[in-house]
Amino acid sequence: MDVHEKLQQLLDERGWTKYQLARKCGLSDATIANIFRRNTMPSIPTLEAICRGYGITLSQFFAEGEMVELTPDLKEVFDNWTSLSPEQKAAAGQMLKAMNQR
Repeated sequence: MDVHEKLQQLLDERGWTKYQLARKCGLSDATIANIFRRNTMPSIPTLEAICRGYGITLSQFFAEGEMVELTPDLKEVFDNWTSLSPEQKAAAGQMLKAMNQR
């Protein structure tokens, strides 16, 4: 998916107009209109402002699949997971599966 398709998809998902997007991201109506009407590529600072308006990061914008937010709790689990041996990871995985069956 290209940048313009993604921008339109995010508008559609939120049910926003281009005017609403301009207000949310603090850019002028003309800037947003030019991106869509003239099919111009937004600069990185403009795209960052648009992403802030959408409430997402640049990484989330360019991600192909759904991204999961890494909360402090998940980060702690992930950090601990990376230091485990393959055998420990297998045991931890089995334990988590068993806990989820209840």
